[in-house]
Amino acid sequence: MKALVDLHNHSCLSPCASLEESPSLIARLARERGLDLVALTDHNSALNCPAFGEACRREALAPLFGIEACSVEEVHVLCIFGSAEEALAFGEELRSLLPELPYDPEKLGDQVVVDADENVLDLPDYFLGSALSIGFDELCAQAAGRGALVIPAHVDRPMFSVGSQLGFLPPGPYDAVESMREPAPELSGGLAAISGSDAHYPEHVARRPTLVELPEGALEPSEAPRLLESLRAALRAGSVRPSWAASPSPRGTP
Repeated sequence: MKALVDLHNHSCLSPCASLEESPSLIARLARERGLDLVALTDHNSALNCPAFGEACRREALAPLFGIEACSVEEVHVLCIFGSAEEALAFGEELRSLLPELPYDPEKLGDQVVVDADENVLDLPDYFLGSALSIGFDELCAQAAGRGALVIPAHVDRPMFSVGSQLGFLPPGPYDAVESMREPAPELSGGLAAISGSDAHYPEHVARRPTLVELPEGALEPSEAPRLLESLRAALRAGSVRPSWAASPSPRGTP
């Protein structure tokens, strides 16, 4: 079966995202815009994943639960789990790696933990947009060791990417790479390249999904415990068609 998948979305917990971007709104817009499988990937935290799971259940939408982690080199990597509990546990590990910096929401942006009904539960008083005190290689290894999908994010962007910060993709336990257009070989490592919306505002939701070939019935609720592994197998097999594949943009263009 062919499924429209988007593995890169930010909620109001990410300090750079709109306060409108609640987990429930992401789920509703994703369903309305034809997505079949969606992951929530806030910066360095999974605190809105429980609300996202409930919101997706209400919308009959298959969810995955992740974090866009930022290594000490300021490389972003998507770490995606099959359950909110696994994502929260990894987020707790990352919390200890965030620097203790003064946090001013007026300057750095609000960070809001909500429930599925958009009630405010918490306002973390530490900045989630910082680089973690862990190197890219070790970050990827730790995420993979916990069973996550490991996908270096927007590898061809001019900032916060393996391209901008490292100049190449080092060997690692990756399942795919995310890119804005067909990546250069030194940035893909021979892996499948997917597109992701990197949604920070409601209008961003579902703007760059990937078409993925999944086993029949993989998105049924009864298959939820195995969904992550079905997706991992599809990514590693290259059974994907990113949004830029139909009409790829020349490298160097937005």
